[in-house]
Amino acid sequence: MALYLALTIPLPFLAQVSDTPISPRLLWVEIGLGFMALYAALSERVILDEEKIQVTYPKWVPRFFRKGWSLPWADVKELKLRTTGQGGIVYYFVSKSEQKAYLLPMRVVGFARLVKLVEAKTGIDTTDVRPLAQPWMYLILLGFTLLLLLIDGWTVWTATTQGILGGV
Repeated sequence: MALYLALTIPLPFLAQVSDTPISPRLLWVEIGLGFMALYAALSERVILDEEKIQVTYPKWVPRFFRKGWSLPWADVKELKLRTTGQGGIVYYFVSKSEQKAYLLPMRVVGFARLVKLVEAKTGIDTTDVRPLAQPWMYLILLGFTLLLLLIDGWTVWTATTQGILGGV
């Protein structure tokens, strides 16, 4: 969310001081809508109980945007490994009917505990299952996001107080 804000917040200010044909008010509305869409996408909940694993979203998130899914433990046949286009590894639950595959949620707090519960409920060996991103990757992303926010602050301050971009 912070990276989204760091990438978008300067745009209305820069549009105002550079006389672009896009209205700064329109940009603020679009940034707000984008923020809500991103928040909806990131509001995924993973629920594990005795009978199933379930991925849900809050009621305010439209179903056409994000649906969610549920899979009974008894219907899990295997965890299938797939590589991503960026070279990462993800895992899919394959149901016994093999008509659907469900992405194992990998960006959750307590991922190791989730994997142990999956192993306990399904009997599938999960010793090689690792999270997609390591915690240090998020720390690097946070550091660069904070740096970008500092640069954004300086850019907005310079553009609005000194009018440097006003003649561009």
